[in-house]
Amino acid sequence: MSDVTATSGRGFWDNSGGRSGLAAWIFSTDHKRIGLMYFWSIVIFFLVGVMLGLLIRLELIAPGVNFLGAQRYNATFTLHGVIMIFLFIIPGVPAAFGNLVMPIQIGAEDVAFPRLNLASFWFYAIGATLALVSLFTAGGAPDTGWTFYVPFSTRTTTNVSLAVFAVFILGFSGILTGMNFLTTVHRLRAPGMTWTRLPLFTWSLYATAWVQVLATPVLAITLVLIMAERLVGTGLFDPASGGDPIMYQHLFWIYSHPAVYIMILPAMGVISDIIPVFARKPVFGYKAIAISSIAIAAAGSLVWGHHMFTSGMSDMAVLVFSLLTFIVAIPSAIKVFNWVSTLYKGSIRLDPPMVYALSFVLLFSIGGLGGLILGAPGTDVHVHDTYFVVGHFHYVMFGGTGFAFFAAMHYWLPKYYGRTYNKKVALWAWGLMFIGFNFLYMPMQILGMQGMPRRYYDYVPKFADLNLLATISSWVLAAGLLLMFANVFYGLFRGKPFGTNPWGGASLEWTATATPPLLENFTEEPIVTHGPYDFKQAGVRADD
Repeated sequence: MSDVTATSGRGFWDNSGGRSGLAAWIFSTDHKRIGLMYFWSIVIFFLVGVMLGLLIRLELIAPGVNFLGAQRYNATFTLHGVIMIFLFIIPGVPAAFGNLVMPIQIGAEDVAFPRLNLASFWFYAIGATLALVSLFTAGGAPDTGWTFYVPFSTRTTTNVSLAVFAVFILGFSGILTGMNFLTTVHRLRAPGMTWTRLPLFTWSLYATAWVQVLATPVLAITLVLIMAERLVGTGLFDPASGGDPIMYQHLFWIYSHPAVYIMILPAMGVISDIIPVFARKPVFGYKAIAISSIAIAAAGSLVWGHHMFTSGMSDMAVLVFSLLTFIVAIPSAIKVFNWVSTLYKGSIRLDPPMVYALSFVLLFSIGGLGGLILGAPGTDVHVHDTYFVVGHFHYVMFGGTGFAFFAAMHYWLPKYYGRTYNKKVALWAWGLMFIGFNFLYMPMQILGMQGMPRRYYDYVPKFADLNLLATISSWVLAAGLLLMFANVFYGLFRGKPFGTNPWGGASLEWTATATPPLLENFTEEPIVTHGPYDFKQAGVRADD
């Protein structure tokens, strides 16, 4: 295996492919530059989504019309959902850190199709631009919610068509990324990089890529049908024309529930890579975690109907979808138990990446248990379309994927910039975020149990105290986010130099390339002789 023991210049930053300025980036086919373009774009949209979320909480700080009013509130939470789902959560880990890390982890010089990789970023940028344009043209920002449910989405006068087309374009970005990653993992692994030596982050991306390729076209078809309904009146979803609005829900969730696993599987891969490094132990149950990623992707594609228990489906369908929902919890639980087992008797270091990873385990577990409440038809009938669903969803997506994104940011970004952040400030930021997060979203689950419906801009006075607590907590969470990003970004550009392998990782991005990585990643093709968590065989000391 190649051995790089010291920081080597500025690596890939020094080669711009003969171009200068912005062109050196937007026309680059280097997977690392594309990953960084994804990262910065995703962070910008995430911060916009956070600001919209704060506006929502300001409206809900007290009963009555406080700030937005009904129409603006509907548009704000729709835009918040579209940005957070399609521009942050879905592409966040796979597009940004998958591009940055995965080719190096398997010993490849780049992804299988570099130009297709660049095209996927352009599709992302074009889709994001169209989503923003939809806010200021025709009828203004869509007000349907991020699910674009019919019949409202086919009848509202707001600019739904352009927003739907933007999501359609974003879907192509995901499909191209998935195709690229599948081919890369199959064809470009270094000598000795067997399937049982793949890092678990790469395994998670591989499972996610299959879902992206197979499920996203269903969303594309569904969105085209909405546009056709609005523009030419096809009547597919209109009962007056013989259509069925429930058919839209089936089509939408056939994609969108697997999309939940597009969001969470790569996050689980991040955690599976970080915990062994900071516990100084090989991961417990490597094969079980790898197989569970494939099992989650497969089973998660069959449970879409649990979003529709109150839609009038047959009792047999309710029974089947409920059973499948509980079955898909099994491989997720396998991962959690194996992470905890990896921690057992480990020499644990609570560096920032590890703290965010442990937060993921706790918050995702809380959200997952809430998912079982929603997967049981008897309880789902009572909490369906209440704030319990909002709290549960944010525990899984933000507490899960969001915190995993932050863990990956603290873990890998210094490797690519050659500089690092202030660890104490990072821990203070985590503390603010963790406290603000739980006091923001746990009250939502309680409000849902008490019967507060979601997507309402007003509520009765008995819900006032918990809504006030949630709004104040949103400010604490936002303060933690600002402190975290300020610390990381200052560190990447002005911080102390970051060594080749200060975390003591045993996978190729830590043991076989420089800091920052070289243009083609390695000085010579690595030959893999051990697994990604065999610290002793990798020559990594326990006190690195």
